[in-house]
Amino acid sequence: MEAQDGARVRNEDVPPENQDLSFLLASVTAFMSEYGWYAAFACVGVYLLIQHLRKNRSTDSQISPVSTSSQDPDSVVRRQAALEVSRRRMQEEQDARAAEFRERQQRLEEDKRRQKIEMWESMKEGKSYKGKVQVAQQSTEEATSSSSLRPKTDKKPLRNSGYSPLSGDGGGTCSWRPGRRGPSAGG
Repeated sequence: MEAQDGARVRNEDVPPENQDLSFLLASVTAFMSEYGWYAAFACVGVYLLIQHLRKNRSTDSQISPVSTSSQDPDSVVRRQAALEVSRRRMQEEQDARAAEFRERQQRLEEDKRRQKIEMWESMKEGKSYKGKVQVAQQSTEEATSSSSLRPKTDKKPLRNSGYSPLSGDGGGTCSWRPGRRGPSAGG
């Protein structure tokens, strides 16, 4: 099977060499043994970069329809007018609450001032000031009874006139006895 003129003749019986990729296996194995960790970190970095870019693209696509509708001048004017009306309404409510609070504080201060004046006047007259409720009760009692004052004889004395704490003759069921001398009876 020699060819004439130095040309080679192809033999149909001999299969071609390197039909599989076994030669690639050796080079890939050598590369991964040398640079395997770098390749793994590079893959993770590329994955995270792709995720980040997808997230940014999705937020941009969500913002773009809103931004195109917000560019409409009529809707912008309407939205600003609605905001101004709501702000004005909230400010009016706050002003009303503040005015009500100031009015309440003034009433409380006026009541305190009036109580101090009443207390001062009652002290000038020689009466003791016992509070608003008792002053109100005294004013109703004075209106019902005539200007005569009753002596307070309803109270009974706390102790009889012969009581002397030093004499020990207080009588009654309460008497003090000293305790026993010696060690206590406990165990």
